[in-house]
Amino acid sequence: MDITGIAITAGVIGGVGILVGVLLGRAGKIFHVEENETEQAVRDALPGNNCGACGYPGCDGMARAIAAGQAPTNGCPVGGAAVAAKISEIMGGGSEQPQEVMVAYVHCKGDCDKAKDVYEYVGPRVCSIAVNTPNSGPKACKYGCLGYGECQSVCEFGAISLKDGIAVIDPEKCVACGQCVKACPRKIISLVPKEKKHHIACNSQDRGLDVKKVCTAGCLGCTMCVKKCPVQAIEMKGNLPVIDYGKCVNCGACAASCPAKSIT
Repeated sequence: MDITGIAITAGVIGGVGILVGVLLGRAGKIFHVEENETEQAVRDALPGNNCGACGYPGCDGMARAIAAGQAPTNGCPVGGAAVAAKISEIMGGGSEQPQEVMVAYVHCKGDCDKAKDVYEYVGPRVCSIAVNTPNSGPKACKYGCLGYGECQSVCEFGAISLKDGIAVIDPEKCVACGQCVKACPRKIISLVPKEKKHHIACNSQDRGLDVKKVCTAGCLGCTMCVKKCPVQAIEMKGNLPVIDYGKCVNCGACAASCPAKSIT
């Protein structure tokens, strides 16, 4: 190739490069999105767990909603009061009413000593798999904790441990992100107010005698707790009592009256 051909080729390549650069520059201006500095500041203040406990698709969604005035500054359960105060300062407003502190609770006391098994389970130690085996798992109680720790595996904060075949939550480590609630195939984990000290540690909908055949820690459905509560904070739903935490005053009368000791 002679020098003229080389020069032409170089010129064509250079011209194409300049054209592409111009086009990219114009496209950048056309499609440029103005950065929302407030949204970015709120995003930087959030912890970054992207757990979805706030009800938004991760911390980006939460930051966008707060910056747009569509979400409260104290809506992040993981960040708590410290993060809420920082975001409130960013948004230029006074501190909002603090949210009630919640923690996860496992409604089951059926450990290896109290709950019976109907067969020896051989398979992956995963709750969502075991629940699809005969009897919805080896545990005789079809409502109790399977104890294979699927909730533990999704907890980013080390708040869940397995003790004697059931999941136990450390309320001091729990941040109420709700991932364990979603992961439990038997739906026996719920978020409860941290300041409330008494909870129904059973999830069975069976009658008393049937419950006792499979678990010595199960609720009898005797309604004694309902009768003894001085503020009418407990009612029966089916064969299981349910506590209205908005009415509960932590008096402990329910736990003291429970013959099965299934209120902790």
